[in-house]
Amino acid sequence: MNLSTPPSAVFPDRLRRAREYRGLNQAELAQKAGMQPSAISHFETGTRKPSFDNLRILADSLDVTTDYLLGRVEEFKALAGADRLHRHYESLDGSDRKMADELITMLAKRAEEKGKP
Repeated sequence: MNLSTPPSAVFPDRLRRAREYRGLNQAELAQKAGMQPSAISHFETGTRKPSFDNLRILADSLDVTTDYLLGRVEEFKALAGADRLHRHYESLDGSDRKMADELITMLAKRAEEKGKP
């Protein structure tokens, strides 16, 4: 994406692509996000823009980052779930953070051994 492209121009396509990748139709995404199906349609056609709260709900419902939906990153698969992990990580104390670091390092090594970096 061109960095000069405003997020409002990118958002409709990104929302549709993420929804289709997750195998959801507009009604299914609306139900998952607790919104009206017409809201999803309006967001995807660009006739309406989501509020900050709805942007976050849509990102969580699609397991993508708000950065992806706003066009700040190109690939959503690599970052899917990272926001949620980061929020949980912030609530951990020192010893629990160390344990989380070790677990994630172990899982990353296991994925690398399987050929899935």
